[in-house]
Amino acid sequence: MTIRTAFGVLRLTMAVLCIVALVARFIWGLGSSTFTAGNFFAYLTIESNMVFVVVSVLAGILALRGTDDPAWLDTLRASVLSGTVSSGVVFAFLIQQAGARGFRLDVPWSDQVLHFWLPTIALLDWVIAPGRGRALWRSVIFVLVFTLGWGGATLIRGEFVGWYPYFFLDPAQLGSAGEFFLFGASALALFGGVSCGLVALSRLQPLAEREFSVPRRVRARGARPRGDRHR
Repeated sequence: MTIRTAFGVLRLTMAVLCIVALVARFIWGLGSSTFTAGNFFAYLTIESNMVFVVVSVLAGILALRGTDDPAWLDTLRASVLSGTVSSGVVFAFLIQQAGARGFRLDVPWSDQVLHFWLPTIALLDWVIAPGRGRALWRSVIFVLVFTLGWGGATLIRGEFVGWYPYFFLDPAQLGSAGEFFLFGASALALFGGVSCGLVALSRLQPLAEREFSVPRRVRARGARPRGDRHR
């Protein structure tokens, strides 16, 4: 088994594990009297992990075929990984704030997988796995636009259903408009910063290619060399 194939298997395994964790989290939530399917799918973590499944399957299949990741997949992976990593940081912050604000926050194994384990493994894959090229900087714009759009839609929905996925979006749990904008700006900066970091990391040669001299494969007949594709 080649290194590239091994990472292809890893990506498909991550996709399966993510599906299992999403289903387990949904079933676990059914035990709460306040649980609704609409609120479950309103979480940014849930949405980003659903997309993560699709992207991991695509990346896994291409890796098993032995071809390098195309430019569009590098950019898409950077965008999706920005969401999963940032959501994990936000969740860790919520856990820290739970005690200080006097509310209970349970963390089942499914949440641990979705917020911490999978983002960490996917981040290592991003740094190590051969075949990854340079993500385009426009992925940062995609991430910021999506985050703003999700936040605006969540605020509008919250006015109608009286529920917000995170305390810093709920006006009733914040002391002032200034606190709301502070949390909002911090979250946006987090997503943008993580996205910039991932794009910057993609400018470095994957560790596996440096350590094991993994050869690059031509993606398709007539395809441009990887070094020219971003000009």
